[in-house]
Amino acid sequence: MGFTPLDYAIVGVYLVGVTVIGSLIAGKQKTSRDYFLGGKEMAWWSVGFSIVASETSTLTFISIPGLAYKSDMHFLQLAFGYFIGRLLVSVVFIPAYYKGDLETAYDFLGKRFGMSLRKFTSSVFIITRVLASGVRLFATAIPVHLITGFDYATSILIIGIFTLMYTYLGGLKAVVAMDVVQMFIYISGAVASMVIILNHLPGGWGDVVRFATAGGGDKFEIFNSNWGTDIMSFLTAPYTLVGGLLGGTFLTMASHGTDQLLVQRLLGCKTKWDSQRALMLDATVIVLQFAFFLILGLCLYAFYGGMSVQQLGLKSSDEIFPKFIIENLPTGIAGLVVAGVLASAMGTLSSSISSLASSTYLDLFKFTKRGKALDQKSEVRWSRIFTLFWGAMLVGGAMLFTDTKNPVVELGLKIASFTYGGLLGTFFLGLLFKRTNQRDAYIGFTAGLLAMVAVLYYTNIDFTWHTFIGCVVTIIVGNISSLFSSTRVSDTA
Repeated sequence: MGFTPLDYAIVGVYLVGVTVIGSLIAGKQKTSRDYFLGGKEMAWWSVGFSIVASETSTLTFISIPGLAYKSDMHFLQLAFGYFIGRLLVSVVFIPAYYKGDLETAYDFLGKRFGMSLRKFTSSVFIITRVLASGVRLFATAIPVHLITGFDYATSILIIGIFTLMYTYLGGLKAVVAMDVVQMFIYISGAVASMVIILNHLPGGWGDVVRFATAGGGDKFEIFNSNWGTDIMSFLTAPYTLVGGLLGGTFLTMASHGTDQLLVQRLLGCKTKWDSQRALMLDATVIVLQFAFFLILGLCLYAFYGGMSVQQLGLKSSDEIFPKFIIENLPTGIAGLVVAGVLASAMGTLSSSISSLASSTYLDLFKFTKRGKALDQKSEVRWSRIFTLFWGAMLVGGAMLFTDTKNPVVELGLKIASFTYGGLLGTFFLGLLFKRTNQRDAYIGFTAGLLAMVAVLYYTNIDFTWHTFIGCVVTIIVGNISSLFSSTRVSDTA
């Protein structure tokens, strides 16, 4: 049906409305604590929904339906692992974080091992987040380009400039408030799409079931019981039951326990209990959300009569949902769904900008002043400078990509995947092993990174195992190092 002036108007109203309301709702920030942590007085439910929006990028919005379209619902095994991982973070990590009134995730490592490791791990986070977020912002522009007809540069600028405006003016309070709004916008757009599909199908939901189970197959299958013929075939097979549950658990412990992108929100709650409630709300919603997007993919499969991606004239399954939006959504609804696409993108981007700025200021810059405390006005000014800087860097970096085959894209995604395991293992060394010191943590972390380089370049092990492998190597090597440290101490005693 195409994108009409009314659809463009809806998107325009959404962009302006989010920017203005987000800037106003945050109020005045007097200190960096207000700006980056919302004064540690944010409502737990808003933080929970904000985390959902932060981790739901446009890639999720577009790719998950496509994944179910071309295969089945095995991805949901990973989502169950996500739930377990969040539960463990709420039990193990959050109590430790709230003991010390921490400002960032890496503040814990600084208090446990020393300032050097805090700065090092924060720097690793910054490099990883810049690469991953720049790639993600460019990838976000692809569906916006396909649906609206805007070129990539225009799509990136639209997303980037409006997001940066309310993030710069309102800090974390604006980010969280708008994340909540944006989550309900993109969910509404997806629900509207499913309702239209089911109304279009003569047999409604019965047609979805019929196509999903045609030919003796079962696209509703969730659990993959395939164990492979040997250990390597098992490790390289995508979305196995053990790989999904274990991979999802460790990936979530890394992302929600060590990544400032999400930990920043958990530290902004009033109490430990509020932080735990926020995370478990997120855990519940995220499983339901992934299940919904996968079922949407099965609805699309029935809508297109079970045709393959190639028969539809598409290059990948990621293009299926954008194709449906362009060709089949009525005027007005198409604008709502595109607003949903932008909402999922802006929620992720604003979180990236805020977390990069907070980690730069609180972990690195704050300690270069030789013990001289900044006044409150200067704190907020520098906080906003770093927000502006990283916003411009992410937008500018995304603009450098000309196509998704750019080697920098692959590099960015690989770096993002192999640092998680080492970071998680280092946090475990600090949380669970009392005799490890800063030297042991450095050695373990380095070993975890080197192990992941080997895994990524010399094996085809599925990504669901990456964080687990990096974490285990870091813990083992860190503890071996501590044994040698103990030996030297006893020898000299």
